[in-house]
Amino acid sequence: MAIITLTTDFGEKDHFAGATKGAIYSELPDVRIVDISHSVSPFNILEAGYIIHNAYKSFPKGTIHIIGIDSEINQENKHMAIKLDDHYFICANNGIMGMICSEITPEKIVEINIHEKIQTSFPVLDVFVKVACHIARGGTLEVVGKTIPEIKPTKYIKPFVNDDKTQIIGNVIYVDNYGNVITNIKRSFFEDIQKGRTFVVSARNNKFKKIHNRYSDIVNFDIPEEKRHDEGRGLVVFNSGGFLEIAVYKSNSATVGSASSLMGLSLMDSITVNFSKESMLPNSVEPA
Repeated sequence: MAIITLTTDFGEKDHFAGATKGAIYSELPDVRIVDISHSVSPFNILEAGYIIHNAYKSFPKGTIHIIGIDSEINQENKHMAIKLDDHYFICANNGIMGMICSEITPEKIVEINIHEKIQTSFPVLDVFVKVACHIARGGTLEVVGKTIPEIKPTKYIKPFVNDDKTQIIGNVIYVDNYGNVITNIKRSFFEDIQKGRTFVVSARNNKFKKIHNRYSDIVNFDIPEEKRHDEGRGLVVFNSGGFLEIAVYKSNSATVGSASSLMGLSLMDSITVNFSKESMLPNSVEPA
């Protein structure tokens, strides 16, 4: 049974998500539809890229992923279907797949060309659904589009490293539901530059000299619970997706606050990592 996922900025108020599901079921009554998220910030390509990058691998091979972000077609924003890592992705060719394609080379890319048969102002419903159902029935990508060699240049911003490799400058690419701040600095990239050196992670006026594996690693469980006062303490972790994340322990914007609110961090803000010049000093990244 085919699986089709939906990642959109439709929200929950309007009819768009429900109508898209209805159109899929009208063509394939036995298909499984999974909502990854309908709460992507409107037109936020970077946010959507982060979400799909971290979600798609949890699905079986052959899953079809519809990504409905900035999907109105025009001369600069074509539609495409990609086969990558044995998954299928249907979306606008606007850089949204840049984060995934920077790590894995697509097996096939086609520019969708069935629009002359479909008059629409709602391409996710009328075009993306048709393509997804075609693939779910076993159809090939060549039937719905022409092969193209590459996707539009990525909008995924890569971290900057200075010439002597003593500094990484990254950016906030996502703020999650807890107010945790995720950067574009991946663990593998960090460790390749670090080479065992000590470091300081700087986010505005906040500095961190250790990166934890778990949020609760900052808790001293030898101290009685009523004396700890750990909620609201800032920390840095490599999250489940392998991205450097600045967080607040048990964050809650209504009570203790969050990394975003307490540290004044938002999308595209700079995060700096400064390394000592001496190599092979004790590693402050805790072992996995």
